[in-house]
Amino acid sequence: QVQLVESGGGLVQPGESLRLSCAASGRSVSAGAMSWYRQAPGNQREFVAVITTRDITNYADSVKGRFTISRVNAENTVYLQMNSLKFEDTAVYYCKANIDLQNYWGKGTLVTVAS
Repeated sequence: QVQLVESGGGLVQPGESLRLSCAASGRSVSAGAMSWYRQAPGNQREFVAVITTRDITNYADSVKGRFTISRVNAENTVYLQMNSLKFEDTAVYYCKANIDLQNYWGKGTLVTVAS
């Protein structure tokens, strides 16, 4: 079983930065693809970023150039560095692990971008 715990959310102003963390237990974060998703109020959950087992990354167009996903195997943690935040980045951010064809989700961390 894989447990994922997100942290690092908070209230920021437009243009500021945040770094989200996803700490994993039960399996290594290098064992599968690790992703970030987000869900804004009234919207469906949407893909944000992924890092594969070969460290290939991919991003949603809306965050490309502003967000960076990374993985530190020694810490068993995946990060999402978010720069130049916009109002529309406000959402609950979820970490997902795809390991051995199973999907595991964390409970999310809230990011609010407001002036």
